Amino acid sequence: MVVVENAAATGSLSLSEELAAVAARLRRSTVLVRGRGRGAGSGVIWSSRGPIVTNAHVAQGPRSSVGLSDGRSLEAVVTARDPYRDLAALAVDAQDLPAADAADSDGLRVGDLVLAVGNPLGMIGALATGIIHTTGAAGARNGPGGQRWIQADVRLAPGNSGGPLADARGRVIGINTMVAGGLALAVPSNAVTEFLSGASEEHGRPRLGVTIEPVLAPRLSDRLLGLLVLEVEPGSPAEAAGIAVGDVLIGAGGRSFNGPYDLARALRNADRASGVEIDFIRGGRRVTRDVRLPVQPATSER
Repeated sequence: MVVVENAAATGSLSLSEELAAVAARLRRSTVLVRGRGRGAGSGVIWSSRGPIVTNAHVAQGPRSSVGLSDGRSLEAVVTARDPYRDLAALAVDAQDLPAADAADSDGLRVGDLVLAVGNPLGMIGALATGIIHTTGAAGARNGPGGQRWIQADVRLAPGNSGGPLADARGRVIGINTMVAGGLALAVPSNAVTEFLSGASEEHGRPRLGVTIEPVLAPRLSDRLLGLLVLEVEPGSPAEAAGIAVGDVLIGAGGRSFNGPYDLARALRNADRASGVEIDFIRGGRRVTRDVRLPVQPATSER
């Protein structure tokens, strides 16, 4: 009997040590990202010389500051941004960075154990665990805005955005982005790979020139109220149309926004010659403005 008990204890200790080692590796590959906007988020070192991947809403503006697990702070340049997927790529002047390993997100199964690392509420390198709720496999449209998402029953908080969602072996299977309906939503790793390779980039997409943040109903976390304008780029179509910081965008082209990526979809579908009407709330009043949409490279779109 004693032998059996000792074996069980040894097995338990081994499993605990293995999980701790996986978490330690994942924490080394997770960074703190500070953009020009409010607060901070997280990011993942995708290769030893970069890029670092985070959310587009975390890396606001052309530059960000990146804090590494070893205490170093590096200046980063945003080299690509896809607001539709809420992804951004950052370049840093460094080599031999502790890169994460990525896994095939289409191989996930409901019930798989997952780990999330990030910097929620100022807690650097915090770890949370949970299980896969839905996989976001190819062809599935399971989240706000009709996008593909991995949904996980894992606790996230402000500051986790842009950080890794990983499998039990510590391989990144998604980029944590938001919480909806009490579940964590992550961009699948396969979508990140496509984004970085440029396979899904559409050069010459129209851009509005704003940094936005979803505004959700207090008691219904998956119901979108609008898109709060945090920044307006000087000389942008938004500035020319009179859109200002603090406005809440609620629709475009006569259609209300139901998800955080409806703005990007409306811009893509807009008639380049006539532009698009943008509806927003300012000071409690509904305002509509005509916006002209000159074409810019996709990597500068926000």
